[in-house]
Order: sequence, then structure tokens, then C-alpha cells
Amino acid sequence: MKTGLVFSLSLISTLTATARATVSWDQVRAKFGDSASQGRPYSKPCYDSWNSSECVSIRDNYLLAAPRTTNAGARIQTQWETCHTTGEQCLLDFTNPNNRGAVDSSRCALGSVPKYFIDVRNHKQVQEAFHFSRNTGIPIVIDNTGHDYKGRSSGPGTLALWTHNLQDISLDDAFVAEGCPASYQAVTMGAGVQFSKLYAFAEANNVTVVGGSDASVGASGGWLMGGGHGALSNTLGLGVDRVLQFKIVTPDGKYRTANACQNKDLFFALRGGGGGTFGVVLETTIKASPQVTLQAVFLTFSGTIEHTKELWSVMIDNGLKWAEEGWGGYSTFGAFIYITPLLTPCEADESMKPIAQLGERLKAQGATNVSLVQAQFDSWLQWYSVFSKANKAMSGVSLPLASRLINKGSFKTEESREALLEALVAAYHVTPRMILLATAPASFAGDGQTSVTEAWRDSIYHITAVSSWQWNATKVDKLAGYKRVSQSIDNLRKITPDAAYSNECDVYEPNHEETLWGSNYRKLLAVKRKYDPDHLLDCWHCVGWDKNSPRFRCYFSEEELQA
Repeated sequence: MKTGLVFSLSLISTLTATARATVSWDQVRAKFGDSASQGRPYSKPCYDSWNSSECVSIRDNYLLAAPRTTNAGARIQTQWETCHTTGEQCLLDFTNPNNRGAVDSSRCALGSVPKYFIDVRNHKQVQEAFHFSRNTGIPIVIDNTGHDYKGRSSGPGTLALWTHNLQDISLDDAFVAEGCPASYQAVTMGAGVQFSKLYAFAEANNVTVVGGSDASVGASGGWLMGGGHGALSNTLGLGVDRVLQFKIVTPDGKYRTANACQNKDLFFALRGGGGGTFGVVLETTIKASPQVTLQAVFLTFSGTIEHTKELWSVMIDNGLKWAEEGWGGYSTFGAFIYITPLLTPCEADESMKPIAQLGERLKAQGATNVSLVQAQFDSWLQWYSVFSKANKAMSGVSLPLASRLINKGSFKTEESREALLEALVAAYHVTPRMILLATAPASFAGDGQTSVTEAWRDSIYHITAVSSWQWNATKVDKLAGYKRVSQSIDNLRKITPDAAYSNECDVYEPNHEETLWGSNYRKLLAVKRKYDPDHLLDCWHCVGWDKNSPRFRCYFSEEELQA
């Protein structure tokens, strides 16, 4: 059995290598008609005509996520528009997009942007794409908004299935998953719906959904299938805890419904096993909860690492208590933003006394611009609108990152708390941009049928370390950037169990199968083999991946990373 699988993967790799040279635009256009397009880097119009209106618009909006998500060739993190190993790319200078010298001094190449795109509007197109891939060997990737820290929706020489234009959305007060007995209030949405649209829809219909911090992310793409965390996950669960049903085309060409009552193994895999692996999801139905009233606290200040260390110390000392009280949110250097739907205003004030007292200490210690706001919001969107204005996600730049899930054991003794604090400070000195996310389902047990790592349920924080490099970085620069975030998170690896979030982990995460999925990996691998027997879908560090596939030629090798 193992020998057969190795032979199959080897055959697919051979076909893929052949496909890069033999699948022509004429073939793709003849098969898919007007829904097909050739891959084009986001910045190519500027290489073609610097003063064109299209180039001017790109330069003016280069660092904004919204226009990138509507452009099939764009990526939010631009390292995935490049080929790390060859230097091929087509970028502008993100520090000054109007720097014409960046264009004049280089040439435009596809890099890791897919060679062809299909604008997916229905399941038959996806079935045809899988058939085409099987016959020609051209590898397929799945792309929605261009968000992917690990490059799984990109790939040189690939055919991308672009699901961004699947924009239907509806509310059902008594949704019944096909073949199931129970009914739920639920939102059904196409694969292209982003959180900006979902949050506005939920607000208009007086319901609450769980989602992420970036409004431009797709609500039912890789965010969801990787687990999906947000500020309400502590009390309402991860994104995968909320899913009632998927409509999906699997690589064997079948259009399927996956829920708790049919195709249950596939439903399990899609609830945490990762995107780009088990098929193309076209529609998702998620639970809708009643509108929530939120108590919120915002602390911001300007200061040194010593001031932020004090903030981290307070967060660690109160981590278990705040989790039990429903608090969730985010903290970066000089900022603390938390919400809870469980407490009254008086209870929230009492709970957050340590933060109020910290604010006074910071003023006395010389921190400037200290601001503390405690407020009530009558809905998720009311709070989110304030939060998002002050916390714009970075786009148009290269952002390698690594992460760790911090389990409850790290908060239980004085010794473990001190070890966590010192590890954070040590990580900061390697990568000063550290983000602490209180987005674990610490108070939400789930149904036991998701495939995310079990460590999510025993964690308080998800912590990320972020690095970056310049638009014209060399291969050596990029290697150093990846090594830097890995070295930073090593400080946390040493004191925590082997667990990280699959969507936001180290691109070169060691022992990734166990780290990302724990004991669920073996079952996930069986599901992968069942629904994708020809291994048509493959992505970096995904379930059942073939690390020798030519589609990964733009990633660094183990030898390069260890040099």
C-alpha cells in the first residue's frame, strides 16, 4: 500500500513537471472559455505603462487589502507573488509605491502567481477543472482573496480556481442540514463572501457570527477550514465549531454535501484539516447566534519594551481568570484590546482593574499617550467598526511569521508564568513585532468532531512572531527572514507543547503533522486518500503533501534552511 502511494505521488510529480511546459493558453481557453484568464501579477500594468490610469490606481492603493482581494493575481502578503529561490517577481517598492526606479531596475515575472485562473461560478466548472488536471497533469490551487501566510493558494505553473465571485448570502431561521433532524438559525454563504460583507449582513439581521480580525479575509475559505479564530472564539467557539454544512466538489469529481449526517468523514476533515486539500468548497452554512452585548476595554500607550513587558505580565497573571470570564481580544506592542459578552459593565470594570491600575503605573513610569477606554457595545459590528479603524491589517508587504498555542499549564504556577514572560521578551528581541491573541476556545468545549489540534481547547493565547523584508530582498535576505521568525518562536517552543495554528505557523514548521493536527493527522490522511485518490490537490505542509512536487520549487529546501 505504501509503495503504491509513493508511486502515485511520483507519477503526479512527473505529470506536473510535464504540464508546466505543455499546457498552453489555447488549451485552457478552449476548455473553459471566457471564465479562463492568464495569470497577471498585480503590479504588471506599472511595468507596461507607468503613467496609465490602471498603474496610478495600483500605486495609490498598493498597501490596501480590498483592491487586492478583487484581483486574481494579487496576494495580500507579496512574498507569495515572488519565487523565493529564483528571484522572479513583479513588485513595487512598498515603502514608496511611486518609486519608478523599482520598475526600471527589474523585470516583471509571474513568480509564484498561478499561470492560469478560472473564475468559478458553479460546481460544473470545478468538476471540469479536476478532469482537465487529471488529463493534462497541470496542478490545481484554490484561491479566494489572496490571504495565505504559507503560499498555499499560489504556485508556479498552476491552474487556480478563483472562488471570489461566489457572493450569495442568506439567513434561515430554521436551517436543517441535509439528512439531519435538528434545525438552527444559520447563515448560508458562497465561498467568496468576506467578513466585511458577513458582518454587515449579520448586523442587518440582528444576529452574531464568529469571524476574524481582518474584514478582507474570506469567511468560508482557508480561514474557516484551518480552524478560524476570533475575539469571540473563547465563548462562541472557533469557526469550525459553528459550521453546519459544506457544499463541495471533491477531486474525484463528485459534487457533495458534507455535514454531521452524511459524508461525515469529509465534514470532519473540512472542520480544521486545512484548505486546498480535500476539495473546492462552494458554499458554507454556519450557525448564527442572537445579537450580543459586549463590554470592551482599550489600553494604548507609547513606551519601551519594559512598559510592554509590564502589560504582558498583567495579561499572564490574569490569563486563566479572564478566560473564564469570557474575555477575548488582541495585544501588540503598546496596545491591549479585549471584549466579553458574559459580564455586566460593573463586573467588567472589576475584572479589568489590573489593566486600569497598569495604565496609572505606566504614566508614572514615563510612558506617553496612555489612554484607557472602557465601554459597552450593543453588537459585534459596533465594536468591530471601532477596532478595525485603529487596527488595519498590513498588506502589500512581505510578512513571514511563526506562532505557538500557549496552553493553560503555562499560567498555573509562578514559575511557569515567569518562564512565559521571559520567553516573550526573548522572542521580542529577535522579532519586535509580537502579537498576543486571546482567541482560543478556552471556554468552549466543542462537539469533539473537529480536526483542529486538540491543543486549541487547552490554550489561552495564540502568539505570533512577525518579520519582513524589503521589496527587492535577495534570496539570502528572505532565508534570513524565515530563520528569524523561527528562532523567535523557538523561545516559546521550548516551554509549550508541540502545537501551532495551521494557518499562521512557521512556513517551515518542524514536525508539522503533529504540531498542526495532533492525533487527528492519521484520520485526516485517510480522508485525503479517499476523496483525492489521484492526488490532484497538494499544498505546502498540507495533509498528505508530496514534498518533492515541482510545484514547491519556489520554497527553500531543508539544506538551504540549515546552511
